[in-house]
Amino acid sequence: MSDLHVIIAGGGLGGLALAQGLQRAGTSVAVYEKDPSPGFRNQGYRLRINSDGITALKAVLPPQAYEVFAATAATPGPRMDAFDHQLNLLHAQELPPVPGLPGGGNLAVNRMTLRQILLAGLDKAVHYGARLTHYDVNASGSVTAHFTDGTSATGDVLIGADGVNSAVRKQYLPQARVVDAGLRFLYGKVPFASDEARALVPPELLGLWATVVGPERRFVGLAPVQYREPMHEVTARLAPDIELSDESDYLACVFGARRDQFPCSDAELFAMSGAELQTLTLSLVEGWHPGLVEIVSRQDPASIFPVSVRTSVPVAAWETTAVTLLGDAVHVMSPAIGVGANTALRDARVLADRLLQAAGGRPLAEALHDYEEEMIGYGFDAVRDSAARGHRLVGQDPLPSPQA
Repeated sequence: MSDLHVIIAGGGLGGLALAQGLQRAGTSVAVYEKDPSPGFRNQGYRLRINSDGITALKAVLPPQAYEVFAATAATPGPRMDAFDHQLNLLHAQELPPVPGLPGGGNLAVNRMTLRQILLAGLDKAVHYGARLTHYDVNASGSVTAHFTDGTSATGDVLIGADGVNSAVRKQYLPQARVVDAGLRFLYGKVPFASDEARALVPPELLGLWATVVGPERRFVGLAPVQYREPMHEVTARLAPDIELSDESDYLACVFGARRDQFPCSDAELFAMSGAELQTLTLSLVEGWHPGLVEIVSRQDPASIFPVSVRTSVPVAAWETTAVTLLGDAVHVMSPAIGVGANTALRDARVLADRLLQAAGGRPLAEALHDYEEEMIGYGFDAVRDSAARGHRLVGQDPLPSPQA
């Protein structure tokens, strides 16, 4: 099937990584993204990229773009320690290095920077303002995707990379459930605009990720993003065609708690301004270590936004068709072990490889079945591991049984 055309619903990290891998190999691909522009909404700030994510990006990105990724990633080391709310060490963890990978396989990246790298060179392939409503499988075996503006697109395969609220999943796998994990997170960041702000953070909290757990399993997660050189210098040196927004160093600062720990309804929480969310956070960490309270008070109020944590419920393998799923559309998970983005990138690498086999003549159904079999294994393992750790550490609801 040398003239294979792939439709991707969703322009998140996984969908864009898949598009990069296919385009790099000369396979026709089109991405349809519901947002009207790349920076339309907050999607988090800092991401941990582990060896799976790094390996995937190296496989799908053009060499220059991969070099830009590696050069703009921070290397905060392998420590992921847990502390109590008075900053006494509870659990020390040092991740083993992976030889041959930047940062030993443990990187911290700014999500928007990675997104801009993944968008580079895809100008003609990505279509914005295209929210998928449903799809049809045609008599010829092709798939037609329909969008809210009345337009449609037909291809040999449709990839649902449209996130936790995936319209593709709801039609394709109506038995696959996504449930509330019982947690609410307030994402924000502390600008490192001066040495004074940076000096406020004890060195032990500047590892790959630090979790501070307080009463009632409320917690604050901290992780730095510190660039080695300005963005414009990176692109000028490595890839002048890639445009990146200049970013300053910062500390990702996430407050989380069970939903019943918040003195307000979800409707009220999600209607609050950033300044109101910061005031709320400060009230919920009252009495914690003064240094930690000071860090929270230094958050940029405009950067703070709330998130409801949700998780997939693993399902059994399904019958392969010309429609499949990738990333949060199939295995959304709590961030308890920090592998959601990495799992989506791994999906992109594996699926790109299988689709390129189909473009080279392998039966499409066979190639997609191999992808689904592999993805279901590692993807739902990550969902289970995230749920178990989230339950143990911060009180995430136990994962329901598939039959519940």
